Amino acid sequence: QVQLVESGGGLVQAGGSLRLSCTTSESIFRIVTMAWYRQAPGQERELVAHISHGGNTNYVDSVKGRFTISRDNGKNTVYLRMNSLKPEDTAVYYCNNILTTWPWGQGTQVTVSS
Repeated sequence: QVQLVESGGGLVQAGGSLRLSCTTSESIFRIVTMAWYRQAPGQERELVAHISHGGNTNYVDSVKGRFTISRDNGKNTVYLRMNSLKPEDTAVYYCNNILTTWPWGQGTQVTVSS
């Protein structure tokens, strides 16, 4: 059973930074495109950023220039560095492969106060 474990969230003031981590024991991690998603209260889960096994990245427009996705294939871990955080970034953040075929983890709460 694949497990995804997200961490690194917290409460931060607007303009602050956080780094999220997501680790899995899944052995094929290193060959799949990984992604970060977020879900704000009352809203659907949305794709925030993704990174290919080779390191190519893509971001939703609302986070371009502020968020950076990266991965360490040796540690089966994907990261999301979030700078210049805004209140509208408040959400539970999840990781998964780009096809979201693995069971969702518990996510990590990010709360940005104004």
